[in-house]
Amino acid sequence: MKKAMIGYIYSDKKLKGDEKAFIKVAKKKNVGLIFFNLLENFDEIELEKKAKKCDIFYNNSSEPFALEFLKTLEALGKKVIDSSKIGYYIEDKWMFYLKCKKNKIPIPKTILLSENLNFAKKDLKKFNHWPVILKRIEGTWGDYVDKADNLNDAGRIIKHFWKKGSEKKPIIAQEFIHSPSYRITTIGDKIVQTAIKKNYGWKCTGVYEKKYDKFKIDSELNKIIKKLLKIIKINVCGIDLIKKQDKWIVLEVNSSPGLDFFEKERNQLVEKIIDLLLKKLKQKVIK
Repeated sequence: MKKAMIGYIYSDKKLKGDEKAFIKVAKKKNVGLIFFNLLENFDEIELEKKAKKCDIFYNNSSEPFALEFLKTLEALGKKVIDSSKIGYYIEDKWMFYLKCKKNKIPIPKTILLSENLNFAKKDLKKFNHWPVILKRIEGTWGDYVDKADNLNDAGRIIKHFWKKGSEKKPIIAQEFIHSPSYRITTIGDKIVQTAIKKNYGWKCTGVYEKKYDKFKIDSELNKIIKKLLKIIKINVCGIDLIKKQDKWIVLEVNSSPGLDFFEKERNQLVEKIIDLLLKKLKQKVIK
């Protein structure tokens, strides 16, 4: 029987925890693993040649270039988990807000700001939620996210975002809810891990936190997650939530989530991901 070959996409100068875990688990399961590092020189012909050896791909990079890389693989007829469409239509923070609103999934009050600064300030004045969180529609690791206490703050932050980025990307404004951040990791349609990201200021992100606690999934949250997974269709997902007056609020979702909240569980999560990839591969062969 032919050994299944998984193409693994990452973006780093060296193999780290996730990559080492994939090597270990793949060997255990007798699965082949071929690495594709986005930091290396991009050669379309070499990529096609190397990609032909792979049956399915797993993307573990959240870098902007990853989307173009995924689209290239998909154009070559390759199956990628998760697809490039996720980055464009689900992880886009404005699109995600609209999907949640349409499906009655609780999410912070949000508006899309005009690309004209004067009109953007009028939008914020009408929105009238202070302090307000300003976010670019795309961004990872808490980048391009800031809190404005007033219109002057907001104007300064918006101009900073536009100056900092290579493009004048759209920005959303969101009501500020002071709360720890609750992370749920799902693989397939199953919740596999929970972690509380405690905040020591207004911003909650896993980038700086070193110690995490787990939390229990109550019936209300379980219903929200089930409904959410049906509309986002992300195979390996990190779901960030907060609490407003003791009610669950979905903040955002991320494909290629971090697997390092609890080091002792990393191999278990990787094993579940590989099992999912093999399942998807089997479904592809059957079809």
